[in-house]
Amino acid sequence: MTAEKIILLTRHAEAEHNVGKRYHIPDAPLTALGRKQSADLNEDTKNSFQLKADLLVSSPLRRPLQTMLIGYPGLRKRLEGEGKKVILLPELQEQNDNPCDTGSSKESLEQDPEFSGLDFSNLTPDWNSKQGKWAPENVAERATWARKWLRDREEKLIVVVAHGDIIRAITGKEELWANGQVKSYAFASESNDDDEALLVPVQTEWVGEGGYIPPSSLLWA
Repeated sequence: MTAEKIILLTRHAEAEHNVGKRYHIPDAPLTALGRKQSADLNEDTKNSFQLKADLLVSSPLRRPLQTMLIGYPGLRKRLEGEGKKVILLPELQEQNDNPCDTGSSKESLEQDPEFSGLDFSNLTPDWNSKQGKWAPENVAERATWARKWLRDREEKLIVVVAHGDIIRAITGKEELWANGQVKSYAFASESNDDDEALLVPVQTEWVGEGGYIPPSSLLWA
């Protein structure tokens, strides 16, 4: 195994659907607590990996976008100053087809002032259809694609903000993630001959065993 490339996976902070299992809320945004968790995330990482990461990637649903904007503002500002925009990757959308897990239209997101300056060009008209490659039953294929995409990037320290179920599909581990939790992974092999591009958990100078959890985060799912 080589630890040359590190992926820091981040689960979004608490969103409205996490409270009382309100899965009917469309593209559920963060709660007030979720915004605090994101602020905690920023406070605890602004002087560590936010200073060193060379790519920031997010699911285009509202809750990971908000977590990313509040949780990693210094990283975003630094990278954009270097000409590297945040990459919004529709393949990182949540697995299920509940309203809360279905993304908003590209037009709606582009018109939201909270997301001003973000590049939504990767969003196709069907990205939130939950059909075809986006269907829940195809999450394994989508997760493999995402791992290969991350492996093939030239950057060596990549921060990813996504959702519990898609993260579990990406890591291949059925484990609980707290809202706002961050864990470190490396590729078992960085060879293009590895068709699965499997990830393995690692400890890094920024995130130890068990990962980082915002002090205000209590919810596991």
